[in-house]
Amino acid sequence: MNKTKYINFILCILLLTSCSLTKGLDENEYLVYDVDLKGIQASNEAKLRELIKQTPNTRIPIFNISPGVLIYNIGKMNYDSLKLTEKKADYIQQQHELETLLEEQPGNNQLQRRFYKINNKIEDLNKKLDYGNWFMRTGNPKSIYDSSKTYNTEREMNNYLVNHGFFDAKVSTAIKRNKKKAFITYNISEKEPYIIDSLYTRSDNENIYRLLRENKRNELIIPQTKYNQENLTKERQRVEELLKNNGYYTFSKSYIEYNVYKDTVDKTVSIEQLIRKPAFSQDHKVYTIDSVIFNISTPTDVILDQEVTREYDDITYIMYRDRYSEKIIDSRVFINKGDLYSRSEVLETQRQLANLDIFRFVNIAFDTLGNNITTRIYTQPNEKYQITNQLGASITEQLPGPFFSHSLRNRNLFRGLEIFEFNFRAGLEGVASATTAGGVYRSRELNTSASVIFPQFLFPFNRKALNQFGRYNPRTRTLVGYNYVNRPEYVREGFNTIIAYSWATRNQRQQYTINALDANLIRSNLDPTFEERLLELQELGNNLINSFQSSYVSSISGQAIINFNQYGLFQRNRSSLLRLFMESGGTSINFLNKANFENRSLQYFQFLKFQSDFRRFIPLSRKSTFAYRLNAGLAIPYGISNGVLPYEKYFFAGGSTSIRAWQPRRLGPGSYTPIKNEEGYFDYRYEQPGEILMEAMFEFRRKLFGYFDGAFFIDAGNIWTLKEDPTREGAQFKAKDFISEIAVGTGLGLRMDFDFLVLRLDMGIKAIDPARPKGERFILDQLSFKNPLGEKGQTVFNIGIGYPF
Repeated sequence: MNKTKYINFILCILLLTSCSLTKGLDENEYLVYDVDLKGIQASNEAKLRELIKQTPNTRIPIFNISPGVLIYNIGKMNYDSLKLTEKKADYIQQQHELETLLEEQPGNNQLQRRFYKINNKIEDLNKKLDYGNWFMRTGNPKSIYDSSKTYNTEREMNNYLVNHGFFDAKVSTAIKRNKKKAFITYNISEKEPYIIDSLYTRSDNENIYRLLRENKRNELIIPQTKYNQENLTKERQRVEELLKNNGYYTFSKSYIEYNVYKDTVDKTVSIEQLIRKPAFSQDHKVYTIDSVIFNISTPTDVILDQEVTREYDDITYIMYRDRYSEKIIDSRVFINKGDLYSRSEVLETQRQLANLDIFRFVNIAFDTLGNNITTRIYTQPNEKYQITNQLGASITEQLPGPFFSHSLRNRNLFRGLEIFEFNFRAGLEGVASATTAGGVYRSRELNTSASVIFPQFLFPFNRKALNQFGRYNPRTRTLVGYNYVNRPEYVREGFNTIIAYSWATRNQRQQYTINALDANLIRSNLDPTFEERLLELQELGNNLINSFQSSYVSSISGQAIINFNQYGLFQRNRSSLLRLFMESGGTSINFLNKANFENRSLQYFQFLKFQSDFRRFIPLSRKSTFAYRLNAGLAIPYGISNGVLPYEKYFFAGGSTSIRAWQPRRLGPGSYTPIKNEEGYFDYRYEQPGEILMEAMFEFRRKLFGYFDGAFFIDAGNIWTLKEDPTREGAQFKAKDFISEIAVGTGLGLRMDFDFLVLRLDMGIKAIDPARPKGERFILDQLSFKNPLGEKGQTVFNIGIGYPF
């Protein structure tokens, strides 16, 4: 047996060695093995590295192999461009034959389907011919040294340094070749950077001079700072925007010219900003809005265009039918008769009209006569009805669960640009039983809701407020819903209604939501065994049973989301997001006689809830980024709640978007030690609610090859209760102990990033488990070559869609 292990190990080493990156290279070919930059002191190293045209393949240390190259070679072995070209020619011939047949039989659906099918096959073949098959597109070819790419890199680095003030900089390249490997070093001599001494403007237009003086504080070219070519480009764009927002409709940045004068002794530059005259005019014209025409064309030729014309607030509306509220549309149009032309107001009008989700497109055109502009807004209605059906399956607790969902959207419901939405979802899901050890059952769920979204605040009604808030995309959402859950332990029904207001700032950095009413009526039917278990917990001081009794929960809440630099787009710039949430439940009970709510069949709750969620994204290089999340929350029951929260209002920790080394909702609270099962391991059947939440997640992400990205993460946090829980010893939050009760998990992640979809697999490993006795909580040392996943339950796998934060 031992000999077999050694033989298999040797065969594995030989296999890996045969896949060495330097195998199979021609005599004059060298593998780019390492690229280094030297001499950088004041420049941006990350930006310079992005200019490198050739980078080494991602390798597995020691073995000198690359998974990306391995995948690419698998695809290359099965790739024959000649066969693909012949197959493409055959399909093109069939395409021409079908085109001829379709001209003779234009209504033949079978021929049309064949035609579209062949078109798709030709597109797929073009993709394979241009980029290779799926394996070749997913993997990477060997990075073979190319002197022309090295030269281009050197030239672009030199241009970058000059454009950033290092006019005397020099870039040279040193190539070291050893055993079919090329080691490239770019040596950078920055020299002293040039400083901006002054900026002055030349123009014959006094009005332009005045606008530039009034907005001087916004200038991006600042004296006594290092010269940066990018700032000149940004300043040219800023000046163009400024003038276009002040009536200069025909002005463009091509009229702005910069002359840079260097002082090679003092290492300074003087910058001249020149505003040139137009070629066919003595001066730049200032344009005024003469009239605004809003046109809503027929959505299809089947519906006749009745061309209804009406005047409202100096806007002429031409509609194919009298079905749209001019009052609402007027609140989203910011181009006013008599105003100077402003490009920002044009873009804002286009954006806010698109936010209504009523029009298929919004095009704005201008006709000029002298110094006057006629504005024409062309739109076409979107589909009146939109229906979506989905049939799929989800896997939880190793059981597949089918689900079906249906959604209906009806636009312009009451002819006031409202949107009606109806959603329905029914499905089965595998759940762990809370009454039977090791048991897994199917949970049946049904959710349905109907809502109407109004493109305004229902209060106040006056027209002035409507126009005032129009540029903030105001919405009022009214919703009525029903949900049904049938689990082994209980059957639960819920009826809910919501009235919510939402709006956003013009730059979309801040979004606000206020739930003026969020009312839920819950009815439960408990399994006798589960009810008996809850009663046992109640006798020990745990009032969890109140969360499963029939109850009425009402609250008001507010949420603010502040998005800095477009967090979520995962671009190359730093960005962050802050989410603040506050909720007050049962507030109106404070003004009523609490005796009226005692001895009732329904359970009532009063509580306060606060949560703060901060996320940060930091690019480190072209291929790697660092991201982190800090999340904290506090929920306080009071009054007639008797120390119990509605179950949905508790905090939970663990899962794919929380502490990933623990199963969903199973971490904590505090240092509480779960009971052990028959095998002697912790029994994680029960969800663990708490009133205090603290968690931090740190993640290093790096692009590997093709669609694949890797991640290394560390998560830390826990939940606690406000008061002592006799059934869960160690659950209460105590200032002197909570640091030692922080759970820590670490692990690796693999993601497939298709731009439109991210599939994620995370392997979380418990490093510090506060459920264990003090002195034994560090368990990362349980991992070994013999037991790489640690003890049973120490490693948790999470599958998700999208990034965890």
